Amino acid sequence: MLSRARTAVAPAYLFACLILGGSAQGIWANMILQLAGIAIIAWAAMNRSEERVAPAARQLLWLAVLALVIVAVQLIPLSPDIWARLGPRAKVAEGLRALGIQLPPEPLSLTPALGLDTFLRIIPAVAIFCAMVRLKAYRPRWLAFALIAGTLAGISLGAMQVASSAGYLYEETSPGRGVGFFANADHMATLLIMTVPFLSAIVAAARTASMQRYSAVVAIAAGLGIVVVVGIALNGSLAGYGLAFPVVAASALIVLPPNSRLRLWVVGLAVLLAVGSVAAIETTSIGSNRIGEHAATSAQSRADIFATTSRAAADFMPFGSGLGSFRSVYQLYERPEQVTTEYVVHAHNDYAEIALELGLAGIVLMLAFLAWWAASVWRAWRTAEAGPFARAAAVASAAVLVHSLADFPLRTAAIGACFGMCLALLADSRSAPPKENKALRKRRHVEFK
Repeated sequence: MLSRARTAVAPAYLFACLILGGSAQGIWANMILQLAGIAIIAWAAMNRSEERVAPAARQLLWLAVLALVIVAVQLIPLSPDIWARLGPRAKVAEGLRALGIQLPPEPLSLTPALGLDTFLRIIPAVAIFCAMVRLKAYRPRWLAFALIAGTLAGISLGAMQVASSAGYLYEETSPGRGVGFFANADHMATLLIMTVPFLSAIVAAARTASMQRYSAVVAIAAGLGIVVVVGIALNGSLAGYGLAFPVVAASALIVLPPNSRLRLWVVGLAVLLAVGSVAAIETTSIGSNRIGEHAATSAQSRADIFATTSRAAADFMPFGSGLGSFRSVYQLYERPEQVTTEYVVHAHNDYAEIALELGLAGIVLMLAFLAWWAASVWRAWRTAEAGPFARAAAVASAAVLVHSLADFPLRTAAIGACFGMCLALLADSRSAPPKENKALRKRRHVEFK
């Protein structure tokens, strides 16, 4: 039986990520989280537990290994005869020759140092995943409480930021909005949205308790839901407004009885609201908090950024430009007449950015992951043993994947850790073991051997 201290590892690390991992600008805070994450991963690797990792968890770990191999291949030095012939890299070779510099061995990645830095940012997500599926160092309720506690702390800080225009933790931020422990208002909005389905899961998990206790849980969850709504209003993110409606609709499925006739209608409503939200966000300028507010420059237009990214990705196919190279490559494809003092840091579409940086291998990796995620979500909703927290993880992770079409929420340690938690809840054997649980239900007697 796991000790209380062990089951607190994943919730405690998740809470730390929510407080310290709100932006890449927090260099020292992210370093602490990464070092702690490496320690957790090492502990998981050395753990000799007899309990086997669930097949779904093993599949996702293999995808993580494949991602590591893809990045490693991009860092292998190649002879000038090879790399100078690969697409736009020929222009780099021409520039070096014009300067009279002998072509050195170079890797596929145009920015190998940035590639390593970018890859290290996935450590928190991998660490919490390993802590859950390998060490079993968690309880679903404790994770939900850690998530809610971090969200409430962020809302409290955000209220102070809006009221006094002070308390912002990072130099580059969203002034005038309640960003909490984040630098970007949209990323705080993602956290607020992810909290909603876990409030529903807590209510659903308390359904078997006494009526008095269940009523108390419902009242507390409703009160916390109102606080989250206030946080969304203080945050002022269009993404928060848009994603709130489909997430609330999908979260209702966690509480509704399995045989309710409303379930199919709620599913359709959630899908329609999600599509409408993405469409509204895509046609609005970056940083806007009003629907229909158009971009003043090309650096604020999601459509222009996506078009430019697509041109660059097509040129660098099939090998990609290298992990972390987006900013450097994007500048080469901007139209001179559109260049302003503003610069584009990310594509505001993580799928397009990965396609540019990792090429065909990155596209295959994304498709494999989405297939795994879809199968896990289907299992979570179709299997009675999965439980409400696995279904909450399905809704919350879906919100992140949808938001990634118009932003880059997973680039922060905080949202990355939350996403890793969701994937672990979907993959853990305690969340979806249909065949094993059926066998256990058949064997209710004691066997003596």
